Amino acid sequence: MNFKKITIIGIGLIGSSFALALKKEGFNGNITGVGRNEGNLIKAKEIGIVDDYSTSHAEGVIDADLIVLASPVGQFEEIVINIKDNIKKGAIVTDVGSVKAGVLKKIVPLMPEGVSFVGGHPIAGKECSGIHAATPDLFNNAKCIITPEENTSKDALEKVIDIWKKTGAVTVLMSPEEHDLVFAAVSHLPHVVAYALVNSILDVDEGILKHGGRGLKDMTRIALSPTELWRDICSYNKDDILTTLRKFSSSITHIINLFEESDWAGLEKEFTRAKKARQSIEPD
Repeated sequence: MNFKKITIIGIGLIGSSFALALKKEGFNGNITGVGRNEGNLIKAKEIGIVDDYSTSHAEGVIDADLIVLASPVGQFEEIVINIKDNIKKGAIVTDVGSVKAGVLKKIVPLMPEGVSFVGGHPIAGKECSGIHAATPDLFNNAKCIITPEENTSKDALEKVIDIWKKTGAVTVLMSPEEHDLVFAAVSHLPHVVAYALVNSILDVDEGILKHGGRGLKDMTRIALSPTELWRDICSYNKDDILTTLRKFSSSITHIINLFEESDWAGLEKEFTRAKKARQSIEPD
């Protein structure tokens, strides 16, 4: 690998799994973890996720060849402001955030001369978070979307692609704008709907949620995701998520109309269309 020191800011599920995946692949350089919770960092070192740690963003990135932003996206700008004077020339900064265009507009202009930023988004995760949920196999055969801009360094891009491949991920290139529209539909919308669905059931009767079976649990599993993280994602990708929410609202209105008209054939047609589409993404 091309890096001697990697600093990961945010030692949670994704950041820790990234570190473990690289260690499993044979990375023998230094991995430094940075975060606000020293107890969490101490535990991460004890169990071999990181080699060193720091509660100071600025100190943690000193001499790092690669800096990975793995905290909630709403913290990125403040973090980059804190570390920019300590990033060495020639270093690469990347991230694992679920939003790209809005984030890049804020942090790319903050990059010091000679420092490259390459956006990334691994499509992997669990409903549980934290270092104890981390696994070196989290990214195996998972997609990792890489979002270069027009001025992105080709050398830095190749290095980021290479290190994600080392984790077992399959890399896909998209523009930041394409990424945000795609994932507003296939990721951000489902999360918002999952939260709203649980709240809708509570509004019917707060005592009936416990009677839900496996189907409800499957549909709402992602409502267990960290709310701070999803608040930030919604804030940064507001317009694209609103576009998908309006599509969803239109679909719900259509379903309501079919019910009101007792159009059961039309309702079945809607169900069949959705079922066929859902079957197309089942594994072979």
